[in-house]
Amino acid sequence: MTEFKPTREEAFELLCQYNTSDSLVRHALAVEGVMRHFAANRGEDEQLWGIIGLVHDLDYEQFPEQHCQKSAEILREHNWPESYIRAVVCHGWGLCSDLKPKTDLEKVLYAVDELTGLVATCALVRPSKSVLDLTAKSVKKKWKDKRFASGVDRTIIDRGAEMLAMERTELITETIMGMRMVAKVIGLKGAL
Repeated sequence: MTEFKPTREEAFELLCQYNTSDSLVRHALAVEGVMRHFAANRGEDEQLWGIIGLVHDLDYEQFPEQHCQKSAEILREHNWPESYIRAVVCHGWGLCSDLKPKTDLEKVLYAVDELTGLVATCALVRPSKSVLDLTAKSVKKKWKDKRFASGVDRTIIDRGAEMLAMERTELITETIMGMRMVAKVIGLKGAL
């Protein structure tokens, strides 16, 4: 029997079945875009990486206290491959999961999840309200202000960068580039 491989459409449908919040769906689309960007840069499967990015917070709206664990249950109920489930659960390492990211895909997801939130917030306070003219330098200025996007755990981003052997600036730049690819759909095209 061949292993079930979900399509992007099936992943998006599942995401929308469990999430009605526009901000959570936009976050999922942002992470999908960034994951696809990283996959392309690394010669990996863009479809696979994007699908994982799309469903990484599948359970967050309905089951925030069981984040990652409930996603694993839901994905298993839908016969998703264990490698996909592991990747989704790993992004909560140290917070709501004991599963440490091991593969490149898992490490990238772990590193960029929080960072997409910081980048989006930085874009929204710009006059253009756009990620298209945002630079890593601007994000790094806001990084230092712990009150700015206070819900973003910067230690996770740094830990993820370290896992990937990337400098923070490079990680931020690549995340911005990935978000630019989906700027319109995530509401960050702004006035440009």
